[in-house]
Formats: sequence, C-alpha cells, structure tokens
Amino acid sequence: MGLSEAPGQRDTQALLSTTQAMELRRRDYHVERPLLNQEQLEELGSRSSATGTLQWRTWFRCSHARARALLLQYFPVLAWLPQYPVRDWLLGDLLSGLSVAIMQLPQGLAYALLAGLPPVFGLYSSFYPVFIYFLFGTSRHISVGTFAVMSVMVGSVTESLAPDEAFLQASNSTVDVAARDAARVQVASTLSVLVGLFQVGLGLVHFGFVVTYLSEPLVRAYTTAASVQVFVSQLKYVFGLHLSSRSGPLSLIYTVLEVCWKLPQTVVGTMVTAVVAGVVLVLVKLFNDKLRRQLPMPLPGELLTLIGATGISYGVGLQHRFGVDVVGKIPAGLVPPVAPSPQLFARLVGNAFAIAVVGFAIAISLGKIFALRHGYRVDSNQELVALGLSNLIGGIFQCFPVSCSMSRSLVQESTGGNTQVAGAISSLFILIIIVKLGELFQDLPKAVLAAVIIVNLKGMLMQFTDICSLWKANRVDLLIWLVTFVATILLNLDLGLAVAVVFSLLLVVVRTQLPHYAVLGQVPDTDIYRDVAEYSEAREVPGVKVFRSSATMYFANAELYSDTLKQRCGVNVDHLISQKKKLLRKQELKLKRLQKENKLPKQAAASKGTSISINVNTSVTDIESNDVEGSKAKVSAGTELEDTAARGQEDAKAPDMSSLKTLGLPQPDFHSLILDLSSLSFVDTVCLKSLKNIFRDFREIEVEVYMAACHSPVVTQLEAGHFFDASITKQHLFASVHDAVIFALQHQRSSPVNPVLVTKL
Repeated sequence: MGLSEAPGQRDTQALLSTTQAMELRRRDYHVERPLLNQEQLEELGSRSSATGTLQWRTWFRCSHARARALLLQYFPVLAWLPQYPVRDWLLGDLLSGLSVAIMQLPQGLAYALLAGLPPVFGLYSSFYPVFIYFLFGTSRHISVGTFAVMSVMVGSVTESLAPDEAFLQASNSTVDVAARDAARVQVASTLSVLVGLFQVGLGLVHFGFVVTYLSEPLVRAYTTAASVQVFVSQLKYVFGLHLSSRSGPLSLIYTVLEVCWKLPQTVVGTMVTAVVAGVVLVLVKLFNDKLRRQLPMPLPGELLTLIGATGISYGVGLQHRFGVDVVGKIPAGLVPPVAPSPQLFARLVGNAFAIAVVGFAIAISLGKIFALRHGYRVDSNQELVALGLSNLIGGIFQCFPVSCSMSRSLVQESTGGNTQVAGAISSLFILIIIVKLGELFQDLPKAVLAAVIIVNLKGMLMQFTDICSLWKANRVDLLIWLVTFVATILLNLDLGLAVAVVFSLLLVVVRTQLPHYAVLGQVPDTDIYRDVAEYSEAREVPGVKVFRSSATMYFANAELYSDTLKQRCGVNVDHLISQKKKLLRKQELKLKRLQKENKLPKQAAASKGTSISINVNTSVTDIESNDVEGSKAKVSAGTELEDTAARGQEDAKAPDMSSLKTLGLPQPDFHSLILDLSSLSFVDTVCLKSLKNIFRDFREIEVEVYMAACHSPVVTQLEAGHFFDASITKQHLFASVHDAVIFALQHQRSSPVNPVLVTKL
C-alpha cells in the first residue's frame, strides 16, 4: 500500500527554518521491500531452529583451562591479589580498614546485644566472616559483618527458642543468665550454619536470581520495619526495664504496651546515660558531615563514646551507685570450634531461609551499587557462595548470621578503600581487640550500646520519606511498600517477609490481568500504528481492525483478552454467532420437513401403481373394460408429483443460506482483524486455545483474522503447540502490523497476494 506525502508534512517543513527544512528534505527516504508473512520471512532469512547447547556437558569436561577457570571463579582472591598495586592502593586500604575496625568494634558489641547474645560474640562475628569474605567475595567495597536487620532477626529466633522464662531458678525466681546465654549461643551458631548452607547451596546451583523477587520498594519497606523493630527492642536498655521475651505475630505491639506500662520503673541513671551518649553521637556525626571535606577520615565518634563511657562507668561506679547495667565479663582470646546442633535444624529451617535471602538481598544490592560506581562486575552467584561460607564457617566458631552494613561500607569507600584488603585489615584489628583489649570494656554500660544502635538507625528510618516519593511516582509500588511495612510490623520479620513476597508476586499477576487494551490506527504518512484513543491523528484503516494488548496473553488473562477484543470491535460476536446458528437450525428443520412432505406423495403414488399392476395381472377382462384415458390421467398425475418433489430439492440446494446477508443478520463493518502480538513473550496451552477460538469465532461472522509482530521464540512455541494447521497457516502471520494491514486490503480487493510495500518515512 503506497502512502503519499500528506499536507501535514509540508506544513511542518514550512514552519522550520530554511536550513532545517533542507536538512529534513535531505533525510527523506523511501523504503521498498516485499510484503512478508511468516512463511516468506523464514524463507528469506533462512530461519532454522536454535540448537540447544547442553550446558551440563561442559560441566564434566576436564582440561587445564577449565580447572583454572573454576579455581578463579570460586577463589576470586587468586585472580586479583597477584595483580594488587601495592604502591597505589595499600595506604588507602590500610586507612580504610582501620576506620572500619573502629566502627566495627562498637557495632559488633551493640548488635550482639540486639541478637540476644553476650557482646563478645559480636566481636567474633566481626572477625571470622570478614576474613572468609576476603577470600571468596567479588565486591571490593562492601563491609561484611554484623548488621542491625540481621541481628534483630536472629534475636527474634533466640528469644523465642530460649526465652528467659525457661531459665528461671526455682530458689529465687531469677534468670540463670549463664545457662540462657549458652543456649542462645547454640541456637544462633546453628542458625548461622543453616543460613550458610542455604546460601552456598543456592549459589552453587546458580540461584542468585532469587533476589530479583525482592523489589526495591519491598526491601526498603522491610528494612524500615526492621529498624522500627530494632528501635523498640532497645527501649528496655534505654530505660533499664526488664521485659518479657516475646515472639510471633503482634509481639512488637505487646512489647510497646509493656514498655509504656513499666515506664514508672525506669532506672534514671540508665536513661541519662543513654541520652547523653546519644546526644554525643549525634553531635559527632553532624560535625563529621559538616567537615567531611576537610577531615582525612571521619572522627570515630562511636569508639570515642565507648572509651569515654567505659572510663566514666569504671571511675564513677555506675553499676553499683546508680544501677546501670554493664556489659560484664568479656573473655580474652578465641573460642574453639563447636559443631552445630542437628536437633535444632527442623525448628530453624524456615527462619534460616528467610535470613539467608534477606542477608543476600542487602549485600548484593549494595555490592551492585558500588560496582556500578567504580566500574567492575559483581557475580551474584559467587556472592551467595561467599556469604554462605562466611556464615557457615562463622557458625562453627559460634558467630551469628551476618550480612553487610551500609554505614560501614560507605566509610570503607569514602576513606580510600579499593579492595577487600581493607576488610582483611579491619578483621585483623578486631582480632587484636579480641585477644588483648576486649576485657577492657567490661564496665561499658549497655545503655551506651543501645544509643549506638538507635543513632545508627537514622539512615533506615529516613526511608519513611519513600511514602511521599512513591505517592508521586508509582502508587502500586507504594502499595507494596505499605503492605510490606505493616505485615512486618504486625507479623514479625519472618512472616512479614513471606507475606510481602507473596503479595508483590500476586500484584504482578493482577497487573497482567488488567493490561491496557487498544484498537490501533495508522499515524498519517507512516507505517506506525498507535492507540486511537491516545493519538487524535491516528486513523483506523477502513475495513480493518488492529487490536493490541500491553501484556502477554496466558491462562490468567486469556479470557479477558478474548472478551475485550470482542467488545472493542463493536460487534456482539457471541450473540451474532448464536443468532446465526439459530437461523441455520430453523432452516435445517424446514428443509427436513419439506423433504418429508415430498416423500409422502411418492409413497402414495408407489402404492397406487402396485394396485394397478395387480389388477392387470389378475384379470385381462378388466383391462379391456377399463377406460384407457383414465389410466393415462393417473400416470400423468404421478409424474407431476415426482417433478414437484425434485423441484423442491433443487430450490433447497441452490442458494447459500449460511451467510449473514442471506440470513438477514447485520454484518460487521470490517472484513479483517489483525492481532498485534508484539507483547507476547511466551505461549501456554490456554493461549493457544484462545487464539484458535478467536480465529473460529470471527470466521463465523465472516471476518478473516491475521497475526502480526510475533517474536521468534513465540513462533517456535506456536509450532511446538501444533497451532498451525490447514485452516491457520504461517501465511496468516506477518512480520509487522503494516504488512498485515496491506495484505488484508489487497486480499479483500482480490489483488496480488504479495504486493510491494512502499512506505514514506
């Protein structure tokens, strides 16, 4: 179908400057190509079925190159450490490692408290996993170790499986702290081993894509809700209260109510200590933010606060004089490895999987941000393996599950860190503290650690501003954010994550069930087709309907696709087919009745002829006495009946009584329907049946159906599903909507089937 230059383009050129108009004319061109259906396109492009490579065969190949590639894949440190530029990067990594270790010390002590464990186990979790990640990780800038969200998830598990009530001493109704802590350490270390097994297993089977099901709004809402959980869990240390251990749905609400109920029992010395420490930490952070360009490295406000608070507590005697809880004994040296408890596996498996997924999601999201910023690649599957080994080996050495910290990662990057050498250096500093300096913090008030945790929640609590931005940008993402937040707050961290993931996936299904359907029209002087409801200049091609859906058609929306198609075409297809079948049934009954009526005179004539022959045979005298003219009249009457019946049968066969026009039914105002299937990404059996039904129904009302713009994998799936047959061939499938439109018009005019398409762009 040739498209000539329209006045609109000449008017546009007139409005342009002379130079622009000359440039536009210079760029005008024509495209001439044959009109192509799928069969011709495959012949022209020599299409062949893609040969599927058997990936598993390469897994078992043994060669020097493959062995080296596998070694470098699973031990990335062997790839980059031999090429490490010592002169350029060592000083930056050294300063960065020292800065991170200074942050790691107070955060490790505080987050162990958050996990319901003695503070020293936070130091262990800041040493073993960090060094393991140095060997196996692919991100250069993330700081692996204790993290608030992970710690509060671990704390919910330890407090539910080893509550204070289970360790009450019968003599004085006090909690046996040593037995409780030992039980919680065993739960946490076993949980870490399970988390590591999940992460390593998922990484080895290349299941790193599982994190793609956690959208950014979901992760941000989840971490925001977790930060609220962390904040509430630290209130007992801020006010010096003794609360009941709770877990499960609504535990956060009950904890808040209990805190409010016991506020009159607040230890004033503890509250003052927490407030003063919090104010100092906030002031130091504000000072660092204001002078960050002038300072070579941020002031270690947390470390200074811990040292000052420990000194004041020891000198003043806060524990004995004011009843302020302190950290207590911190054993020097490392602990020997301990095997996990298999009896706990069944009770921990659900929480372990949730912690494994959340920890990996946080680590890989931060890792990809830094990789994009500094121009290197992070392998998501190897990150799973690295985190898994960190948790697995750490669990054997009585660590609790870890991930990466956003605040420490930013410090590691901003202070000149270039590789995970910075992480290794920070772990060595932590080792020195564990072996020699840890016992110096025995008089550190727990309220100061609570203040450190609460002040570090600022970044996650600031994510509440997402509500305003998502309200303006995307209301559906806002709904995911709100549901995730509310579910996590009310149902606790594990159930909240499950509800959030299920809801977000359900929302994807619902959105595919409610796509945008459009009848397309041609934009003047182009081969472009757009929604006539959105583009006022787009015009429907006379006699042709072009229909498109914004989502792929599959079992969940196939029926809606068919119903909307029939509705947008402006024809009640089902009613028209029903009326047609009804009229055809009436015609068939009428024809049968007519044939039956025509058979009766024949039978009567046959019976009379038999009686005459009997008379002739029985009596010759009667024949002679019969009137010959009367006999001729009877014969002529029988012949007339036979002629009438024959004429009735010919009249019944002559006209085509199945067309809409003959039946007196309204005809559609279009002769061709084109389905734009460019959005089709896969095909299932329901989709195949729906497409076949569309072909059948519209052909019943004398409308020919064509398909256009199918991707090659979809064509392959149509072939595999035996969609094409004698009635639906590849000649009904075209390379583009424009090809299908031109073919439909030419076919209706009985012109050549394969005209040349001339399009002016």
